Amino acid sequence: MTGALTGFAVITAVIAVGYALGRAAVLGPDAATVLSRVAFFVATPALLFQTVARADVPAVISSALAVTVLSSIAVASVFVTVARLCWRRSVAEATIGALASSYVNAANIGIPVAVYVLGDAAFVAPVLMFQLVVMTPVAFAFLEVSTARHRPSIGMVLVQPFANPVTIACVLGLVASLTGWLPPEPVLRPIALVAAMAVPATLIAYGLSLHGAARPGSGGTARDVGLAVALKTVVQPTVAYLVARFALGLPPALVLACTVTAALPTAQNVFVYATRYGRSVVLARDSILLSTVVAVPVLVGVVVLAG
Repeated sequence: MTGALTGFAVITAVIAVGYALGRAAVLGPDAATVLSRVAFFVATPALLFQTVARADVPAVISSALAVTVLSSIAVASVFVTVARLCWRRSVAEATIGALASSYVNAANIGIPVAVYVLGDAAFVAPVLMFQLVVMTPVAFAFLEVSTARHRPSIGMVLVQPFANPVTIACVLGLVASLTGWLPPEPVLRPIALVAAMAVPATLIAYGLSLHGAARPGSGGTARDVGLAVALKTVVQPTVAYLVARFALGLPPALVLACTVTAALPTAQNVFVYATRYGRSVVLARDSILLSTVVAVPVLVGVVVLAG
């Protein structure tokens, strides 16, 4: 479990830097929003293009991808159903909650966990590809349409998601991967430089948002956060295990890999997306924090039981 603990420690340290900056008030009151926008419009698209462009797309289309798709859709659907029908949440709020329930931290924590616990970083590839190429564009489609000031036309509904920098980066990266063509090195180097800012900028912005915030899971979003964290840390890995072992009959090693990746906490990207669209920021922030705390014993338990 060294990899998992190392990943959690690194993330915690960078978030703590953001919290300290917020406490010292050296960046101003709008620092979290500005830094989140930099991450969303500049750094994250560069990182996603670089990641998808270098990925072996055919190699990640496997049985593990089917487990990722089914477990993610299952928990996201539960949150949307409860949020819309029982709590009367808006489409945007339900969308952010669905992401908080299903969008796993496959990069910051998933990669070290895959390397040190599962023995191969390739185990997180299906998760990354599905989230970047499918989940993110679909979520943005709902967010763009539901937050528009005027009733959108059919053409706007179809075009709007592809005007999003993150979606554009994913599509361009997918084209580069499938065609085998990459931009020349003088173009790739500045992209890589900007991409390297995505993770620390997101984590620092998240840390900034924690200063002065209410206790996680309290207030009007308490039940939303509770449902999102329960779905993310308990239900999603359970569904992944059942699908991998009984529905698909995968080998024990692959069953473990699917269960471990599904048990990863909510990704910090969800906070950036919530901030960008000004919807359910507290829900995203608290779900990330609490799911990260809960994920530690859950991951340890999964590995111990499998062992």
